[in-house]
Amino acid sequence: MRRITLSLLRGVCQMPAYAAKDMGLFERRGLDVRIQIAATAFTVPDRLVGGEVDFAVIPWTRVVAANAHGGRLLLVCGSGCEEAAIVVRRGLPVHEVGSIAVPQEGGIKDLTARALMQSLGWEGRTVLRLPSGDGAILAFVGRGADAASMVEPYATMLEELGMGTVVRRTGDVWPGAPGCSLATSARLAAEDPNLVQQVVEAFVDGAARVLQAPDEASVIAARYIGMDAAIIRKALDHNRPNVDALRSRKAMDDVLGWMIRLGYVDRLPADYVDLRHVPPPGQWLDAG
Repeated sequence: MRRITLSLLRGVCQMPAYAAKDMGLFERRGLDVRIQIAATAFTVPDRLVGGEVDFAVIPWTRVVAANAHGGRLLLVCGSGCEEAAIVVRRGLPVHEVGSIAVPQEGGIKDLTARALMQSLGWEGRTVLRLPSGDGAILAFVGRGADAASMVEPYATMLEELGMGTVVRRTGDVWPGAPGCSLATSARLAAEDPNLVQQVVEAFVDGAARVLQAPDEASVIAARYIGMDAAIIRKALDHNRPNVDALRSRKAMDDVLGWMIRLGYVDRLPADYVDLRHVPPPGQWLDAG
């Protein structure tokens, strides 16, 4: 068994990895995968570059930013798709929102928030910058902000608890835009392409299983996310993993334009996506 370390976050976008781990899809390929749940995506790219972890499911924009600042990371498979949402306090008219909580700069939740704020006419509103997505959600729950940017299943959770209403999602401004994606270092990809192939195959199978057996996948995800499986299952009705998301070049170009505009990067790196190990578009749905 080949031992590898996989860094994950908590969310619907991570469900292919949860399923691949707990359904034995990595083990079937001779992989002994050790899962590490990171507190925030902001810290993960440096750990990938430094070799502390072998693979990670993180916002694709974090990979772009890391490469623009000298790191060498590769996106090797899609996962999250149109994954961020803006939640407004229940009963508050959208035009009366005065403050919005967002996480660290550069992630898809932050970038989606900035684009959606413009689409909602929220220029000039107060932006509360928190150190993590969890921080943004807690600011909303604690009434420190009228709205917040987050991913599923947290948006569905707040609706189910009667605390908030989803008013816009990433797809409203960037249809098909990827979110968290499977990444590794360029060094590991060059040294061991067969390993990357095995990991991607298991990950793709996991994504297919999430769609084929959403009830079972939601129970598995509940153990990683720390949320009722019924809420996770309902969140899948609004947002599902899609391994083809990194093929949405128009949406990605639009997001990259925002990264330049906001000053998150001053140049766009080349060769940060390698999908040679991912099945042709649509064929992954028959995997698992």
